[in-house]
Amino acid sequence: MKAVIFDLDGLLIDSEIISYKIYKEILHQFGHDFSIEEYAQNFSGKTEVKNVTNLIDTYSLPWTIEIGLNNVSKIESKFIAQGVALKTGAKELLAYLKDKCFKIAIASSSTEDRALTILKQHNIIEYFDEFVFAHEVKKGKPNPDIFLKACDKLSEKPEECLILEDSEAGIQSAYSANIPVICIPDMKVPNQYYLNMTKAVLHSLEEVINHL
Repeated sequence: MKAVIFDLDGLLIDSEIISYKIYKEILHQFGHDFSIEEYAQNFSGKTEVKNVTNLIDTYSLPWTIEIGLNNVSKIESKFIAQGVALKTGAKELLAYLKDKCFKIAIASSSTEDRALTILKQHNIIEYFDEFVFAHEVKKGKPNPDIFLKACDKLSEKPEECLILEDSEAGIQSAYSANIPVICIPDMKVPNQYYLNMTKAVLHSLEEVINHL
C-alpha cells in the first residue's frame, strides 16, 4: 500500500451533525419536527442534492431544488464559520501516515472552497498531496470516478491505495473502483451488503493505525 484516500464528510470531519442541524432549522421554519433518527435513516451519507430533493418532497416545501440548495448553503456558512470538528484520531492518523511516507489524498463530494476552508481551520491542509472534488468528475459516488481520479492524481495503482469511508455510497464507489476500503461508520452503520465489500469495519480513525 502506497497511498491512503480519505472521504471528508462524516469520516474526517464531524459534519453530519451540522447537516442535521441545518435541516432541522429549515423544517422548524415550516412547523415540522425533525429527529436525529429521521436524519440518520433517510439523509445520512447522501449528496446535498438528494437530501434537499428529499426534504422538498417529504415535507412539501414551497421551493425549487436550486432555492433549497441556496438556503442550505447560507445556513451552513454560519455553522462553518463557528468551526467544524475533526473526527477523533484524525490528526494522529494523518501524522502517522505522513511519517511513514504514505501519499495522502481527499476525494469528496464537497465543493472545493468549503472543504479547504474547513481543513485550513484545523491547520491540516499540508498533510494532503492531492484533492478531488465533485466538479472534477462527471459521476459522483456511488460511481467509481472520484476515487479513480484520486489514484490518477497520486500516480498510484488502485490496488496499491486504501480508501477510508463512512457511507454506503462511498463504499460502493471504492468497491466499483477495485480499491480496498475500510469503513468507519458515522451516524448510520451501512447495510451488511455494503460492509461485505470492505476490508474492515473500525470504530474510529484511531484504530486505523493499529490496523495498518
